Amino acid sequence: MSVETPSAARPIARALLIAALASLVGQGSFAADKDYSQLPQRPASDHSALSKPRFELPALFKPRKDETQAMVLHGSITVLGEMIPPATYTRLSWKPQDTFEGIAAPTPVLVLNGAAPGPTLCLTGAVHGDEINGIEIIRQVFFGLKAEELAGVVIGVPIVNQLGFRLSSRYLPDRRDLNRYFPGDPTGSSASRIAYSFFNDIIRHCDALVDIHTGSFHRTNVPQLRGDMGNAKVGQLIHGFGGMIVLHSVGARGTLRRAAADSGVPAVTLEAGEPMRIQEDVVADGVERILTLMTNMGINKRSYYWSNAQPVYLNSRWVRSEHGGLLISQIAIGDKVKPGDLLGKVVDPINNLEFPMHSPFEGRVIGMALNQVVMPGYAVYHIGIQATEESIEMTPQNERTNDGTPLPRKPGEPGEEHRSDLPEFD
Repeated sequence: MSVETPSAARPIARALLIAALASLVGQGSFAADKDYSQLPQRPASDHSALSKPRFELPALFKPRKDETQAMVLHGSITVLGEMIPPATYTRLSWKPQDTFEGIAAPTPVLVLNGAAPGPTLCLTGAVHGDEINGIEIIRQVFFGLKAEELAGVVIGVPIVNQLGFRLSSRYLPDRRDLNRYFPGDPTGSSASRIAYSFFNDIIRHCDALVDIHTGSFHRTNVPQLRGDMGNAKVGQLIHGFGGMIVLHSVGARGTLRRAAADSGVPAVTLEAGEPMRIQEDVVADGVERILTLMTNMGINKRSYYWSNAQPVYLNSRWVRSEHGGLLISQIAIGDKVKPGDLLGKVVDPINNLEFPMHSPFEGRVIGMALNQVVMPGYAVYHIGIQATEESIEMTPQNERTNDGTPLPRKPGEPGEEHRSDLPEFD
């Protein structure tokens, strides 16, 4: 005997059936997450048992097919000719294709291939051989991770400029700045050949790049990001770091991040501290920033509640010395200043004269020279001025000297009317 469902109950039963089917389909689907500010769902505790991640990667970081088949993000990967199985950590060596074999300086390359597919994040340090905070940041990041708990690949090159590092020098032995020769030229100078080999062997296979630097020439920087906010992919990458100071800068031609971005790999410079020193507080901050980025990219999981802090956008200006002498600062890195505040003084030790330096701006000291001998025109205090993402200056920053001074342009040349004092110490 059959029982007929009352007509009034039929719509309810149909709705319940549709809801049940939707729930079953939803368990096996991964809807695209178009809003990068929405953090991915926390991965399951037994991450290594997953065949694919339990979160949806933002569109920028979805695994892409590598046309050269040099790296495949599903299962084993090949890096520098070595096959690396899933859930594996390994250390490889890279050296330029053209080198003097007897004095070759192989560069260690650290690789974490996760248990599940995901994006490839590259971390580079010591492109300038005297900037060593990045070396320790990468070490702590790598040896604090477990490959079986990751989704994707993390490649770390703690010391890119091995030759400069061994000499405690910013430069290569021929006094060339490696970070002005990317993406390189296989038939060019020694620096161009090194840059070409490294860029093509490592960087072209990345989905995102964080190039870690410090201040240069006896200067220090508060932790900050530098990137081209006019590039949507770079802007998305910047948001992954959370509440961090951001300076818009396209990057000088020849810098690693400029070359990477131009080739389609979103890249930022992470500035952290001063050269020739390991600063524990700066290192700890850098490690935390990179782990936050990895969480927001879906590469790793975190055990705490995630926040959705937003970047702090700044325009910036340098305050330069008008006199030569001994610099003695009265403020510290990170201090807030107002117009007229005393920043420091330059002392003439022969004539016992003092020349005070005052802030023309309201903002925060995000970079500054250490106490030293300075010449007239030396860039001493870098003042960050509050801005919004919409109002931050989107001006050309292509051709600059090491202290941020724009190189001369011919009258009428494009960009002449847009010069600003934004530095380029990458």
